[in-house]
Amino acid sequence: MTWCGGKKALCWIISLLMAAPILSHAQSRFVTTRGKDLVSADGKPLLLKGINLGNWLLPEGYMFKFKTTNSPRRIETVINELVGEDEGRRFWKAYHQNYITQEDIKFIKQSGFNSVRVPFSYRLFVSHTAPPSLEGDGYRLLDDVVRWCKQEKLYVILDMHAAPGGQTGDNIDDSWGYPFLFENPESQDLTVNIWRKLAARYRNEPTVIGFDLLNEPIAHYFKVADLNPKLEPLYRKIVAGIRQVNRNQIIFLGGAQWDTNFKVFGPPFDAKLVYTFHKYWMEVSQGAIQDFLDFRDKYSVPIWMGESGENTDEWIHSFRTLLETNNIGWCFWPYKKLEATSCPVSINSPADWDTIVNYAEGSRLTFEDVRKIRPPKEKVHKALNDYLDRIKFANCRVNRGYLKALRLRPN
Repeated sequence: MTWCGGKKALCWIISLLMAAPILSHAQSRFVTTRGKDLVSADGKPLLLKGINLGNWLLPEGYMFKFKTTNSPRRIETVINELVGEDEGRRFWKAYHQNYITQEDIKFIKQSGFNSVRVPFSYRLFVSHTAPPSLEGDGYRLLDDVVRWCKQEKLYVILDMHAAPGGQTGDNIDDSWGYPFLFENPESQDLTVNIWRKLAARYRNEPTVIGFDLLNEPIAHYFKVADLNPKLEPLYRKIVAGIRQVNRNQIIFLGGAQWDTNFKVFGPPFDAKLVYTFHKYWMEVSQGAIQDFLDFRDKYSVPIWMGESGENTDEWIHSFRTLLETNNIGWCFWPYKKLEATSCPVSINSPADWDTIVNYAEGSRLTFEDVRKIRPPKEKVHKALNDYLDRIKFANCRVNRGYLKALRLRPN
């Protein structure tokens, strides 16, 4: 602020007037919050209708038809055991290039969605050195999907599905079976640093409307009385890091116990917070979401259903209707998976895929076990190459009933 001698009061007012239009113009480009609503750049309430790009930047075993091989590390181990580390790296590079492409994003837009949530593992954003540096293929992959979404006018929410140390303590966060994040300062600092770098990277990109900080933190089977009080303080720490470099985007905060428990939250501590919940496999009724509605009313803040699905078209239709009746935006799970109807797009089963599944589910406790059950190399290569081809959008099939259940336009 510049002070102008005896006329400093007038100068102060003039300087504020000069700065205000710049700030207003910058903020007006971004989706923001207003009371209980998300508000688009034109000032109108925005109801998000989205789909999760699950299994792309964080693979999950069940989407490969694996059961015990259910976390990214275990899936990667299977691929390495079958083809070696060098071929394994080439597999994952092609996987990331083929699983979500510009054609997928174009289809999502044409189907009537207005947003995508992008789950990712922190491991794609750090080196394998000790200490890790903030580098990896994840930045380029996010840049690609953000650019495609910008071209198609789709909003993007970035979701840290697997945080350093593990925030859930299960296969979905690729952890070691416990949410060590909440007890490890090094993991917390790395989480803050990754989010700070991503926030700085996209601070001038209105396509990215916000950051979903931690997916489904603190599973219910741990000592939640000890862990739950640590969640909001960690959120505050991450948000403080983000706000050092970015005040434009929204922050999405998920409740404890699979994003269902909002009792861990006090009053909102940032001007642009949205509270997100997940709901699966329950009876669709007003009571199923009433606690979240009560929280919205108590604090006059937006809420968002960030994950649901894995159910029949009839259930999807019913839950989507309930959400919209209560003015709750939604993002169903997932966009694409292998041989399934509970998603917009299904991957056709590759030739000899049972070879891969049987190996992944077989006993591999010793090297002798591995040698005994490893299938022929030619069969493995054929199955994996066929899979990489079939995950391309052009080779998938559209589940029209699922899109109709979401009241979207199958194209």
